[in-house]
Amino acid sequence: TNAPKTSANFKKLAASGFYDGIAFHRVIPNYIVQAGDPLTKDAAQKHLWGTGGPGYTIPAEIGLPHERGSVAMARLGDAANPNKASSGSQFYIALDRLAKLDREYTVFGKVTSGLEYLDQIAASAADSNNNPAERVEIVAASTAGGVTPTLAAAQPAATAGSPAAG
Repeated sequence: TNAPKTSANFKKLAASGFYDGIAFHRVIPNYIVQAGDPLTKDAAQKHLWGTGGPGYTIPAEIGLPHERGSVAMARLGDAANPNKASSGSQFYIALDRLAKLDREYTVFGKVTSGLEYLDQIAASAADSNNNPAERVEIVAASTAGGVTPTLAAAQPAATAGSPAAG
């Protein structure tokens, strides 16, 4: 109810399969994991990861705090985006209480299960841009609940030597 436009957009994208096959492109332990960039479906575009989206933004619906497990929309910085409009698809999940992000980003959901797997993803080796060294992909995204959607975090498929990679 606090972010109806954002929630409706996320539900629409999840239902359409937009997020299926997208990789996490930013991982920071005890902070966030970020995904939602369609460019991550193409490894050759890695230098552009974090810049893609559906071609539109969503008006800011700022109000909820960043608690552990909160799902929020990414956005461009204040200099380029003084109205704090949210990305049309890129989102992040808070892995801790992030009070400094309150009143800056639209929080619209909450992870209800699987947060421990997101912690594993965040702890994986990353490059200087916080991109995971090994691809970590969203197999399928779905929402649950009435008016407040949630990201259902599925256990990533394990690869040899890396339980968080999938």
